[in-house]
Amino acid sequence: MPISPDAAETLALKALSWLVANEELLPLFLGSTGASGADLRARAAETEFLSSVLDFLMLDDAWVVAFCDANAVPYELPLQARAMLPGGGEVHWT
Repeated sequence: MPISPDAAETLALKALSWLVANEELLPLFLGSTGASGADLRARAAETEFLSSVLDFLMLDDAWVVAFCDANAVPYELPLQARAMLPGGGEVHWT
């Protein structure tokens, strides 16, 4: 059953909270996105920003596993959530 857009945003907010609490990954996220600490607070309600959080999380399977384990969610849920946020549709290269 597909995840709803509201549930996708909620999961992305959980991922953002998880990232903020992770002292190793937060600097990587900030550096790769160009976001600042102030941006995290100011843009947390923007679906485009939440999309970038899930995009970053899914760069490494170990990060996905750690996030999902910490939040007791299925491993495939971040990908499903990302598909429901802006720019998350399937890309067909052919």
